[in-house]
Parts: sequence; C-alpha cells; structure tokens
Amino acid sequence: MKSSRIVPVSLCVLILGVAPACSQNGVEPKGAGTVASAPVELQEGEQKFNANCSVCHGIGGVGTTQGPPFLHKVYEPNHHGDAAFQRAAANGVKAHHWQFGDMPKIDAVKPVDVDQIITYVRWLQKQAGIF
Repeated sequence: MKSSRIVPVSLCVLILGVAPACSQNGVEPKGAGTVASAPVELQEGEQKFNANCSVCHGIGGVGTTQGPPFLHKVYEPNHHGDAAFQRAAANGVKAHHWQFGDMPKIDAVKPVDVDQIITYVRWLQKQAGIF
C-alpha cells in the first residue's frame, strides 16, 4: 500500500507567504511586495495614482500584466526625470523599455495632478531603494 504524504495547510501557507514578488521582467525591486503607508502630505498623490495609474502600473507602482513597475531603476530620476512623467501623461508614450505596448495619454490628469503623482512615485522609489 502506498503511503500518501499530507502537507499541513499551515506549512503551505508559510511557504507561499514567503515566496518573493517580482516585477514583469523577473527583476525583483528592493522592497517588492510591501507597500508602506504614504505620509499624510503624499496621500493626495497616492489617491490620484491609484485612480489614474494603478490599473497598469499596480498599487504601489509594482507593475501589472498591463504596464511596467515604477519601482525599477529605469524610472529613477536620472533616467526618467519628472518631465518624462509629465510628457507621458500629456502625450502618451511609444513603448521603448518594455513589451506592454504604447501608453495612451491620460486626459483625466492635469499637470498639477501629475506633480502630486510624481512626488508619491519618487517616495515609493526611495522606500524601495531605487535611489
């Protein structure tokens, strides 16, 4: 008679619970899987990010199957400065770093909204050790 091996549910949860989260390109940013609460002064930017950007870029900027993570070195200020985020929202972007397709312009956000979103994203990046 074959003996069947039963793995306790708690062990499965533990194993699955410690599996690392990773970005679309298989590179795990520092701090992936954990999104700290934004400071009060950044919560409006966080809300605007969640309402206008997170469908593609993920809650906390971790990326989705529809868009790249902002918690990646390619989006650090020295490579994609704040003006690049403004242009992306206003004009859209042709795909160039990722294979997600082109980003459409986002009519719902105005430059002042994008400024708040950028401040929030830069805070997320600092929390993740991107810069």
